[in-house]
Amino acid sequence: MKDFFISYNHADQAWAEWIAWQLEQASYSTVIQAWDFHAGSNFVLDMQRGLAEAKRVIAVLSPNYLASRFTQPEWAAAFAQDPTGEKGTLVPVRVRECDLQGLLPQIVYIDLVGLDGPTAHDKLLADVRRERAKPTTAPAFPPPAATAAARHFPGALPPIWNVPLNRNPNFTGREKYLADLHTALTADRAAALTQTQAVHGLGGVGKTQLALEYAYRHASEYDIVWWVHAEQSATLAADFARLAGELNLAEKDARDQNVVVQAVRNELQHRQAWLLIFDNATRPTDLHDFLPQGGGHVIITSRHHAWRGVASPLPVETMERREAIDFLLKRTNQSDRTAADKLAEALGDLPLALEQAGAFIEERDASLAEYAAIFSARRTELLQANAPLDYTGTVATTWNLSFEQVEAESSAASALMDLCAFFAPDDIPLDLLKKGAAHLPEVLAEPVADEYEFSNAIAPLLRFSLVAKTGETISVHRLVQAVARDRLPEAERKEYAGAAAQIVDDAFPSGEWTSELASWDVCARLLPHALATADYAAALSVVPGATGHLFNQAAVYLRVRAQFVEARRHVERALAIDEATYGKDHPNVAAIVNNLGNVLHDLGDLAGARQCLERALAIDEATYGKDHPGVATDVNNLGLVLHDLGDLPGARQYFERALAIGEATYGKDHPNVAIRVNNLGNVLHDLGDLAGARQCFERALAIDEATYGKDHPDVAIDVNNLGSVLHDLGDPAGARQCFERALAIDEATYGKDHPDVATIVNNLGSVLRDLGDLAGARQYFERALAIDEATYGKDHPRVATDVNNLGMVLRDLGDLAGARQCSERALAIDGATYGKDHPDVARDVNNLGNVLHALGDLQGARQCYERALNILVESLGENHPKTVTVRDNLKALEEKMQ
Repeated sequence: MKDFFISYNHADQAWAEWIAWQLEQASYSTVIQAWDFHAGSNFVLDMQRGLAEAKRVIAVLSPNYLASRFTQPEWAAAFAQDPTGEKGTLVPVRVRECDLQGLLPQIVYIDLVGLDGPTAHDKLLADVRRERAKPTTAPAFPPPAATAAARHFPGALPPIWNVPLNRNPNFTGREKYLADLHTALTADRAAALTQTQAVHGLGGVGKTQLALEYAYRHASEYDIVWWVHAEQSATLAADFARLAGELNLAEKDARDQNVVVQAVRNELQHRQAWLLIFDNATRPTDLHDFLPQGGGHVIITSRHHAWRGVASPLPVETMERREAIDFLLKRTNQSDRTAADKLAEALGDLPLALEQAGAFIEERDASLAEYAAIFSARRTELLQANAPLDYTGTVATTWNLSFEQVEAESSAASALMDLCAFFAPDDIPLDLLKKGAAHLPEVLAEPVADEYEFSNAIAPLLRFSLVAKTGETISVHRLVQAVARDRLPEAERKEYAGAAAQIVDDAFPSGEWTSELASWDVCARLLPHALATADYAAALSVVPGATGHLFNQAAVYLRVRAQFVEARRHVERALAIDEATYGKDHPNVAAIVNNLGNVLHDLGDLAGARQCLERALAIDEATYGKDHPGVATDVNNLGLVLHDLGDLPGARQYFERALAIGEATYGKDHPNVAIRVNNLGNVLHDLGDLAGARQCFERALAIDEATYGKDHPDVAIDVNNLGSVLHDLGDPAGARQCFERALAIDEATYGKDHPDVATIVNNLGSVLRDLGDLAGARQYFERALAIDEATYGKDHPRVATDVNNLGMVLRDLGDLAGARQCSERALAIDGATYGKDHPDVARDVNNLGNVLHALGDLQGARQCYERALNILVESLGENHPKTVTVRDNLKALEEKMQ
């Protein structure tokens, strides 16, 4: 005979296993379905045999256990054997808050609710004993056996947990999906909950609720459970990157969000027992950069169906009719199965529609039959208006009933629902709405400004399950938002869309904030609402000033975080709105065109960047005159593009002009002046004026150290540039010291994988090569290449610089085939970026000539040197050091060929 049979509902399997483990550690024997019933066996016979062979039955009490029809016979059989409780045959153990009714309250139960692991362990073992056996010392929380993995206490959440929703106490059924999900994760690590054609592409089928229930049910199996809102790529990256703070990674405050994302991914690849949930992902390609390898699990919810190859797809359909009936009865605490059956059929067994119906019935204290009659009447009206008989009609009808009830109870609550329909669906900060009261219609402005009245406005929405509240944020399902928007007259739709955009526009940081980490965090949290409210306002053509500004500021933030493609998309939307609003020659338009030029520059589109910046300059000169600080910004940015295009005299002219305006505006020691001095130093360096370049860099360094101190990233820029000119002046030791100082600053500021770090690493590699440390140089060049490829892709000009440098050290190491491959790759990238006559192309061609020379292809080498020489003479002049170097290469080759 076994000592205990463990009777439990699937929702409490973690608790049941924990209880069984404690008992067996204490030398009791148990029978538990999870461990003792095997695939292929007869479940009913196994259950009957387990009950017959056990001396006592433990009933794991929870709301799910009490609502289940299958667990009642198990505890009832034990109760029948010992109705007075003298033998202790039935041992109820309460693990979650629940209301005991019927016969169960007569038996004293073991209450583990709210206890920690050690306390629960002690109480369980003390109370299952029939005699009094108080221990002399408190037993320790027992370690697992060597053959089993350690488990967290089932009542506790993992150390790192950000699930935004509370567990649904009315979750019913769906056991097959949960079991299939667990099987898929165990086998393949990643599973995608998708939606089948049966629901016509709509949400509301319960994918998020399944993921939520899985997270709570299996929380004890993980050290990390992290929820990511994956609907938009920008918010996907922000949510994922926020995990870096919880993991306390060195890169958590890195300026480049790609660096933070990669750091989180790398960290997870070296950890076990983590669960990532990507909720409402749009398509598989969006998650490519976010799926770690390693010992964790990934759940993806999506309306997209084609996830095979990324994750095991698990199509989720509507509830089975039996489950839908059980849910309605449980949700409403009613017993009319016939009425529940009819209502479930009318609602198409769609979980979200069932929940809304249950909330309405509970609030109105109506019967299932009464609600079904109301619904039937309203559905007829909907069909008469030519609405299709599908889930859209079903859901709209259900929620319109709730909306009308809310409106009858509180006009402020109804207005709040209408407002929230124009934000992103998740995590709408209540504080954001309070601060934006000035933009709201009177019906909502006054209640929002008063804490008590605001809570009264939220209460009806919570009662009807139209919103969910977590801490100081509220969330609304996307379909609820859609129905709320669609039911509004056009004038009110525009009013609320405009108010939402203005509220977020006021809160979203702007101005000189891009280097402030605290502002980055605010931007990351508001970004989904910035994009959503701007989208709705743009579609309805309201508040164009706020809309264009929101798109532009979102783009500025995304560029700061190195999300260049996303930044371009949103700044182009801002430009279209402001051009339509202000005309093509307005200074607001110039500011956005300038930002677009900067993004195009980042993406390597130098011709497009130049065109944008020249346009911005023309507008600002016409508006402000030629000596305005805004004009200086355009001139400086245009100089940067001309520099990269190889027009060094033109770049020098622009930097000198920007510097003159800056000195006249701010004085000679302002950090803005240091930026222009630095840029001028770079172009002097490339023009061969090393003394002038050094003077510029030392001046910029003095200004920035006096302004920011010795460890600021702007100081690192100055020190890095000074190192470059010292290198070319023949001081490799001084250059190395500068590069190592700059590298330490930037790694501490941005983390080890930021593109600014890659620039310094590249420079340090060049110094090591000149010092004869070829192995060290190769290591640095390979590191820089890896960072830049991850940031910019494989065909960016910065990647070409890394590849070119790597090729030179491979040549020095005797790997001529590898060196040739690098030179040809760099040449292909630079030729596609700049055209055939750029100085960087000359660099690549010259290095290819060096490799061909070493390989014995003298004619090929001569052809390369002649081409490089022609480019450099034309672009830099006869006497530039780079020109002289190539001419010397050609002369040595010709002497060898004679």
